Amino acid sequence: MRQTLPPEGVTMSATQIAVTLSGLGLIGGLGWFFFRPRKATQAVERDGVQEVRIVVKGGYSPDVIRARAGVPLRIVFDRQEDGDCSARVVFADLAQSSWLAPHAETTVDLLPDRAGRFGFSCGMNMIHGTLMVDGGADGESAAQTAAVPAVPAATESHEVTEDAEAAARRAEVAGLVRRLVAGAVLTVPVFVAVMAHGVFGANWVPGVLLNRWVQLALIAPVMGWVGWPIHRTGWLALAHRSADMNSLITLGTVAAFGYSSVVTVAPGLVPSNVREVYFEAVGVIITLIVLGRLLEARAKAGTGEAIRRLIGLQPATARLQRDGVEVEVPVADVIADDVVLVRPGEKIPVDGEIFDGHSSVDESMVTGEAMPVTKASGDVVIGATVNQTGAFRMRATKVGRDSVLAQIIRLVQAAQSSKAPIQRLADAVSRFFVPAVLFVAIASFVVWFDVGPAPAFTFALVSAVAVLIIACPCALGLATPLSIMVSTGKGAEAGVLIRSAEALETAHRLNTLILDKTGTLTKGHPELTDVITVGAIDRTELLGLVAAAERRSEHPLAEAIVTGAAAQGIDVAQPDAFDSVTGKGVLATVAGHRVQIGNARLLADAGIDAGPLEAITEALSADGKTPMLVAVDGKAAGVLAVADMLKDDAVAAVAALRRLGIEVVMLTGDNRRTAEAVGRAVGVDRVLAEVLPGDKAAEVRRLQAEGRRVGMVGDGINDA
Repeated sequence: MRQTLPPEGVTMSATQIAVTLSGLGLIGGLGWFFFRPRKATQAVERDGVQEVRIVVKGGYSPDVIRARAGVPLRIVFDRQEDGDCSARVVFADLAQSSWLAPHAETTVDLLPDRAGRFGFSCGMNMIHGTLMVDGGADGESAAQTAAVPAVPAATESHEVTEDAEAAARRAEVAGLVRRLVAGAVLTVPVFVAVMAHGVFGANWVPGVLLNRWVQLALIAPVMGWVGWPIHRTGWLALAHRSADMNSLITLGTVAAFGYSSVVTVAPGLVPSNVREVYFEAVGVIITLIVLGRLLEARAKAGTGEAIRRLIGLQPATARLQRDGVEVEVPVADVIADDVVLVRPGEKIPVDGEIFDGHSSVDESMVTGEAMPVTKASGDVVIGATVNQTGAFRMRATKVGRDSVLAQIIRLVQAAQSSKAPIQRLADAVSRFFVPAVLFVAIASFVVWFDVGPAPAFTFALVSAVAVLIIACPCALGLATPLSIMVSTGKGAEAGVLIRSAEALETAHRLNTLILDKTGTLTKGHPELTDVITVGAIDRTELLGLVAAAERRSEHPLAEAIVTGAAAQGIDVAQPDAFDSVTGKGVLATVAGHRVQIGNARLLADAGIDAGPLEAITEALSADGKTPMLVAVDGKAAGVLAVADMLKDDAVAAVAALRRLGIEVVMLTGDNRRTAEAVGRAVGVDRVLAEVLPGDKAAEVRRLQAEGRRVGMVGDGINDA
């Protein structure tokens, strides 16, 4: 049948006028529904703490809360659902993120230190709320009132929370897999049959799959069970006046499935030329959305792995001395001023200060420096770093949330909670996008009904449904936050900590890049580079004696010598006797020879003249190498040198950065001679050496004060 548009000049019928007015009224009503002012709920203050309760069920209720600056705020989230969408609440402006247990209450403690409007949202950026913070009481500023003590942290440890979240994510992924398999099994036969027969005219398609009742039977479970999480979230979002992509999918698929069902069950109600069904479209849309959710859930599950690995760095227990008795307790039970006992090879359980004993400590987890640091009474040690050769007693100074490791974990969480400027724009657009799509769908229905070809109602309905289905804002609402969470999480797994989403977005405008030396430009572990002899002993004999002497040592320099000797085909013997002198070197007896390896102080203490080795030592040090003096049977015998060698691509990387117009600066805690030697080798002109970890931030600020946009690249957590 040929369809024609109504001739020009024909007046609208009463039905068309009614539909038009109804459409305008519906658009106006939806505009009022979505955009009318939201009532704020005031937090109630009890015993110096503000408290408010928020129900999480397809949205936040209430979704606008009001609090006072400078007073601790406790928000109790009552999450009455499961699923990935609302599993995490993110206060991006306050750099805080918390996981919400399903069907349970979770307390989030904040200390709003300034007045303003601060948005919060779920981890998938689909549901939103607002925290409105007013100034302090009696006109006090936030700065004046911020001295109020903060609410204690939640009692759950990072480890408990992360384990529970990981378990919930695994359950979520398993559920999505089941729904995806069911959706694919039921949808694919219908989709292939319809496409093969309708598009390609294939004759091999079984007639049973083209039967509309069979298609209805196959797709109904997809609509009802596979798509249930989508429909539930979509309707709840509408009820909370915050329609999202799920709302559009729900409205579109319900309309398409309902229309197809009417055509199948009561075809006489629909004109004969528009009795098409869309069961395959409904099945494909829902199955693909479930697939997308599964991919998102798996990707987001990986972002938490970085934090779980950081948590795993800390030992589970600590050995304490209480009332003269040695006891082993969970590390969470250690309190400030406890006396902690640390043995060789153990991880240091908490931050503290040594008051008895000495040792060398591997701090590469924090500093990135491969060389162990000698520690003695009065020195500070960091929890989760590894004690090596000696035993010592220390006094705990920072435990729990105050420890360096806890600060590192909060840094990663804050980076994942932050919003890039472009994401804030996407959030603003998303707020209007979904209502706008509904408006366009209504307008499409009205226009096609008024001026479209006959049957006008059917074409108007199909047009409105098409708008709802096609205009899904998945990319707008999910792409930016998901990419930020995945990139920061995967980066942290690889040792790359991104301070914030804004830093990630603005990185392309950098003009100065600071590079740490150890582990960034260099390989991060020492290698044997030189064996220089004096006197009658030959090179192979000297290296064999030193390697045998160092065989029992746990020092990385000793490992480099033993590995280097083995690589040169030397059979490294076991020493007859061995002793380590902390901070100086080692003493050993090998095949009847007394061997001493270490610094000049070790030889001086033994009364050995190291004069013949001074020039060699100076030359090796000038090249950025670490020389070790060797004496055999009471006489100076030679010098071995080890060095942290440059990475194979370090020179090329620096050259590439310079070609981009970026000035490269090397920043290191190493001595100036070593640093400048590495700088010359890699092609870096500006070298900042002997910079303590705590002073690195000051060096960055000094460069920023020169008008530079500065980036920092390092392999140590302290660099972040």
